[in-house]
Amino acid sequence: MFEPIDSAESELSFFEKLWQINWVVVLLLCATAGVGFAMLYSAGNGSFDPWASRQIVRFGIGITMMLVIALVDLKFWFRYAYAIYLVALLLLAAVEFAGFGAMGAQRWINLGVIQLQPAEVMKITLVLALARYFHAANMIDLGRILYLIFPVLLVAGPTVLMIRQPDLGTAVMLAAAGGAVFFLAGVRLWMFGVALAALLAVVPVAWHFLHGYQKKRILTFLDPGSDPLGAGYHILQSKIALGSGALFGKGFLQGTQSRLNFLPEKQTDFIFTMLAEEFGLAGGLGLLGLYFLLLAYGVGISLRARCQFARLLGMGVTVTFFLYLFINIGMVMGLLPVVGVPLPMISYGGTAMLAVLIGFGLLLCVGVHRDTRIGRRGLTE
Repeated sequence: MFEPIDSAESELSFFEKLWQINWVVVLLLCATAGVGFAMLYSAGNGSFDPWASRQIVRFGIGITMMLVIALVDLKFWFRYAYAIYLVALLLLAAVEFAGFGAMGAQRWINLGVIQLQPAEVMKITLVLALARYFHAANMIDLGRILYLIFPVLLVAGPTVLMIRQPDLGTAVMLAAAGGAVFFLAGVRLWMFGVALAALLAVVPVAWHFLHGYQKKRILTFLDPGSDPLGAGYHILQSKIALGSGALFGKGFLQGTQSRLNFLPEKQTDFIFTMLAEEFGLAGGLGLLGLYFLLLAYGVGISLRARCQFARLLGMGVTVTFFLYLFINIGMVMGLLPVVGVPLPMISYGGTAMLAVLIGFGLLLCVGVHRDTRIGRRGLTE
């Protein structure tokens, strides 16, 4: 039997919901995307083709989707959280059979209208499903191992599929985002300690199952100079570009490392390096400032929500956004191994941008419906 969801709010009209949207967050996203358009224009050697023009169209579609998601009742996302997760998981599994990609990794699936990267969508739907599961958890539940089996499987399923593609960067992001939601829900710290010990125990075994290029990336991270023209080339050129930008950079369209094609993947994974070369430390800190404001608003919106589902959903989306930044910027600075994690709203890529904007749509939905209360029993007795 189904029962109504407890709610302290009266039904808001369309215009009331529109008014409740945090438009500062929308403006910050537009400003961040604008930086991305400028850098893709520079990556195209002063041309909107082939990257900037497509990214602008994708942003227009994504921002529209974000606003629609923000206006949808929060109870809808609660009801269908598991179904949405299942669809994303099936798409991720379909990559095994019908996916395509490059450099030995299958990451995309052709849906006819678009070419989708299910892993990016999974980063958001995983948070949604975990928030749904933990919304009514109490301290007794969180202390029981059996209670945590289902959410562990929610995280483990897509993580294993990502390792098989192989895409270790996304696998790490999924595991980290899932772990963050576990922590925010109140799972005991000793359980994290046990999980960490188990992970360290299997590292020597896992090493033997890594592909040759993955092992080389890790070894090159430890000593980039060991293979300067091979596996270490990316990170060495990235560091040269970062350092050559100095305080205020060489100027827009004047980055020699990028324009002379010394900087690899300048439109995707290493786009932050190109920005730092052209606009220097000041430009890099300016972009980080925009990101910091988005993160601050994400935390603020989440904490104001009156139900646990909304708080976990908002904080989970915010943590996922932070992981994008942390991994990408750490990678291009040589602080982390090189993995395929884009810089959100800046790197070229349709699915990644849409996933980030869908996540912010859910975050804005939390803000619009912050007074909604979902009972401990949720939808079922």
